[in-house]
Amino acid sequence: MVIVHGGPTGQARTDLSFKVQWWTSRGFAVLDVNYRGSTGFGRAYRAALDGQWGVLDVQDCCRAVQGVIEQGLVDPQRCVIRGSSAGGLTVLSALARSDLFVAGTSLYGVTDLRALAEETHRFEARYLDGLVAPWPEEEAVYLARSPLSWPEKITAPVLFLHGDADRVVPLSQGQALQKQLPASSLHVYPGEGHGFRDAGVIADSLARELAFYRDVFAGRRG
Repeated sequence: MVIVHGGPTGQARTDLSFKVQWWTSRGFAVLDVNYRGSTGFGRAYRAALDGQWGVLDVQDCCRAVQGVIEQGLVDPQRCVIRGSSAGGLTVLSALARSDLFVAGTSLYGVTDLRALAEETHRFEARYLDGLVAPWPEEEAVYLARSPLSWPEKITAPVLFLHGDADRVVPLSQGQALQKQLPASSLHVYPGEGHGFRDAGVIADSLARELAFYRDVFAGRRG
């Protein structure tokens, strides 16, 4: 399992992670990727993602899993990828651009960068300008980097998990793409915002995701 952190300039930490332990205790090898742009590795590493969100993060996640496959550390027929928020965009882009992953999960993930730019508050407007391109002058770049623009490229099964009270990445983003992906499903959590908070919802989302992967693996064996 490749885990893509959000941000996108966040960080996959090396200290104890119960999220990682939840998956390793169920038999998954976990690769928690600090792709270019992640914080904690110096200014140059962080700045490498400027203008390249949706490109370099995707490349790094794919190269990372390709590396462990080449080393014989994982089963190449059972590699999956999951990510939340900005990481959801990376997940969907990786599924579209490679055949390394047999399935992916987008948790309240970005599918439409143009809508994100239009809806984001003024404080973060320049943040997107730096990570993607100046808005609205370079609208074409936002469209080209958005999974919603090329649903036909995503053929692997996808699970969408989203809250209906999300004001950062509205539920409509997940709904719009999911409707165009035959091998996909969407589960909506009433009252949940950007990032699940309720313990019952967190437990349910993990159980649903695990069941999703098991169904995918079982189908491949069949």
